[in-house]
Amino acid sequence: MSDDSKYSIATRFRGFLPVVVDVETGGFNAETDALLEVSAITIGMDDKGYVFPEDSASYHIKPFKGARIEQTAIDFIGIDPYHPLRIDYAEEKALGEIFNIVSKAVKRNKCTRAILTGHNAAFDLRFLNACAERINAKRNPFHPFSCFDTATLGGLAYGQTVLPLACEAAKIKFDKTNAHSARYDAAKTSELFCNIVNYWKEMGGWPVNR
Repeated sequence: MSDDSKYSIATRFRGFLPVVVDVETGGFNAETDALLEVSAITIGMDDKGYVFPEDSASYHIKPFKGARIEQTAIDFIGIDPYHPLRIDYAEEKALGEIFNIVSKAVKRNKCTRAILTGHNAAFDLRFLNACAERINAKRNPFHPFSCFDTATLGGLAYGQTVLPLACEAAKIKFDKTNAHSARYDAAKTSELFCNIVNYWKEMGGWPVNR
């Protein structure tokens, strides 16, 4: 984005930088259940005010000591956390790398903080915050409770709250055989988010002339 552009992502989202996050887990309880995969994608903006997926990072996570993994959960997402060929990382390493990428993007875009963006985003935010607390992260760059939810936005824009159906309505290709991979779901969620934001801009929703 050129310095003389009248558009900035900081201005667009009140100082927040949207960062798409998807997690795959061993259950629904962020305090007790394993974090198995995490993927994050920062959102950028061009000099015409259109947003796009930018930097990304994805990791398979080694379950923390004492973590619970429900069989029904891993059957659903299709992950074998103990497969001998699975390359996984400690939570400290994975989240540290992601927080570093996000913090640099926040600074580069002159934002004050990142805001987690996801599909049913409250779920991902709970697991992200619980992991940050477990590893005693010095600084979590994400807002502690606010988020952008593409399930809500998809319902508003397309009448669809399920990720594959919202993508289909937005004419975004979605391969269901790749679903429930943090990397794939984050990529599709970032496309959906950008599609909705850019469509709103084209409809005259931003910038608002008062």
